Amino acid sequence: MFEYSAVDIGNIVVMQGFAGLSLFSVLLLMALGLAIIFGQMGVINMAHGEFMAIGAYTTVFFSKLAAAYGIVNYYFVFAILAAFLIAFVAGYLVELSLIRHLYKRPLDTLLATWGLSLIMQQIFRSSFGAQEVSANLPEWLMGSFKPAEGIDIPINGVFVMGLAVLVTAGVFLFMFRSRWGLRVRATVQNRVMAGAVGINTKKVDRVTFALGCGIAGIAGAAFTTIASTGPTTGSLYIVDSFMVVVFGGAASLLGTIASAFSIAQAQSILQFFMTSSMGKVVTLLVIVMILMMRPEGLFASKVRK
Repeated sequence: MFEYSAVDIGNIVVMQGFAGLSLFSVLLLMALGLAIIFGQMGVINMAHGEFMAIGAYTTVFFSKLAAAYGIVNYYFVFAILAAFLIAFVAGYLVELSLIRHLYKRPLDTLLATWGLSLIMQQIFRSSFGAQEVSANLPEWLMGSFKPAEGIDIPINGVFVMGLAVLVTAGVFLFMFRSRWGLRVRATVQNRVMAGAVGINTKKVDRVTFALGCGIAGIAGAAFTTIASTGPTTGSLYIVDSFMVVVFGGAASLLGTIASAFSIAQAQSILQFFMTSSMGKVVTLLVIVMILMMRPEGLFASKVRK
């Protein structure tokens, strides 16, 4: 049995709390895109994790290219933009060729996107190999700083949190402060009336789905700063991402943020006292019990009846 001093306990709480914040950032970036697709459109996209992998592999490709030309310190911001654009275009094409035929058929979208995820995993495996790969990080993302004795805060974790905050603010402005966001919300609330006033609802669906995929691409780029990437990397986060969206409230941006923070912190703290698997099991059981009392999630959207 180990005994900790008050200082040790304080340091442990800070370190575990920061580890939870790093997980919170990744979950939030993943869940933001999923909240747009699932919460706003009602599409169960089981391939969402593979769009994250697209962003991660794009970043790895850019890092290898930058290493070949000796510009590793400058490529990362451009890689994030490229990850968003490539995942956005891929999502646009998937909506155009597949998803648009399956609206209002949630079980069909689940099965179709699950099959799509398996196809994409095989494409990754054939293109990049079965082994996990890592990006060459710029020097300014390496190392850590010490705010106090015994506490090390990794710089890459701080960067991921800053990126999550920036993307969240961008999504909020897009959804609630832009004309396009107004069209999206109008289409969700009443598709027939939105079409009657001149809104191109099919275009709204296409761009909204692509935007959610693009945000997953940004999550993949951020993920390369904290872990390596493999063909099945995205699928490891899809369950947690859906859990965040459902627990927070499918159509609530604030609920997504609060849910991601609660789940990440709970898993981080519990994993210190028990195994990783048991920490996730306990977290899931608590979420299930809360959802039994509040099936609409933490923050239910208010709809006029």
